[in-house]
Formats: sequence, C-alpha cells, structure tokens
Amino acid sequence: EAFLQIISKKQLIPKPQPVAELFEKFPIVQGKSRPIKVLNRLTVVVTDASHFRLANAYKDFDILAVFPKTEKLFHAACMTYDVDIICIAATEKQPFHCKRSPVNGAIERGVHFEISYTAAIRDSTMKKYTIANAINLMTTCKGKNVIVASGAEAPLEMRGPYDIANLGLVFGLSEGDAKAAVSTNCRSVVLHGETRATALGIIHTMKRPQPPSEQPEEETPAAKKAKTETD
Repeated sequence: EAFLQIISKKQLIPKPQPVAELFEKFPIVQGKSRPIKVLNRLTVVVTDASHFRLANAYKDFDILAVFPKTEKLFHAACMTYDVDIICIAATEKQPFHCKRSPVNGAIERGVHFEISYTAAIRDSTMKKYTIANAINLMTTCKGKNVIVASGAEAPLEMRGPYDIANLGLVFGLSEGDAKAAVSTNCRSVVLHGETRATALGIIHTMKRPQPPSEQPEEETPAAKKAKTETD
C-alpha cells in the first residue's frame, strides 16, 4: 500500500520519506520481472477551509488524499480541491449525508472515494460506523469510483484482495464494483495522481494519410461513362 502521512491544523507539510530508505531491495511482483512500486501519499485532515493549501504545496507526493470533516468541506473537496482521493469516515458516524450533486462532480473529475476496513475488524462499534458510512456513500455514488484500503497500523490488520472484495459486498458494492475497488480503481487513482502532478494533460490526434495505392479511385459520373463508351 502507499506510504501514508497525515497532517492537520497548523502542521507543516512534511517531506516524503525517500523510497530507497524503506527497503534495501524491493520484492519482485508475482508473475512479473520488475520490483514493486512504492508511492508516497499525503492525507490532509480538513476541519476548516484554510487547512487545504494550493496544489503546488503537495507536489512532492504521488497521491494526495483529503479527509473533510464537514458537509461544506466535503462539497468543496468533491467540486474544487485538486486531489486524488476523498476519505470517508470509518471510526465515527459520518456527520452528514453524501449528496448526489457533489459526489457526481467528484466522479466526473476522476476523484475516488476511499473506505478503510481496519476499524471494522478492531471494534464492533466502529464496524457499525464503517458499514453505515459506506452504505451512505454507495447509495449516492452507485459503487462508482470507490477504493477499499486497509488503513492498517500493523501487518496483521491487512487482508488479502479476495477477502477485501468480499468485505466490499457488506459495504453495499456489487460483485464487479467490489473487485474494481481493489484493482482497476486503484490503478486509476495512481494515474490520476500522475496527471495531477503534470498539471495538464493533452492528447493530440491526427489522421494518418493513405498511401497512393490505398486511395480510392475517383468515380466517373454515370452520364460521362455512357458518353465515353459510345465514343
């Protein structure tokens, strides 16, 4: 999982830890010949609009997440904040309902919503909060642009992808959306982070000219053909 740092009110934005300092040698991806890729992630806990800064301040991080604590900040995160992930509460009851308009706005911008499952396996009360908050989100987003992460603080709290996908069913995801929440949607978040870092993405397409041999012969009008044959 991504390397995680969290900042709150009046804290300086930390520098990400160099990836080379985490491991002497990275393990090889199963079935591949390349090592795993480790990314730096920053999660900004926002209780006031002034806590979230200009995107340039977070340029050193591969993935940028925001955890809005109020409905107004949730709306701002969905519609205007230049982030990759919006976190949904897991250890407490969500103080507001996720409304359709801002959620759809976030989806259109390619932003994903994150649900952490570790709280649900630590405590029965937190499990109720996690499931209730997840279902609240799923009712609005219909399972689109959702990722399920661990939020683990110890290795024993982590679960395999198939177990997480099954847990996604409890959160209100369909089978297909639950699998996407631990696979393709996570890849989309990484790509969104790369696009955010470049500030602008441009795609230019142009029509490939046909060789002379492939160009269709000009059709001769029927009247002219008849006149030529008569001559």
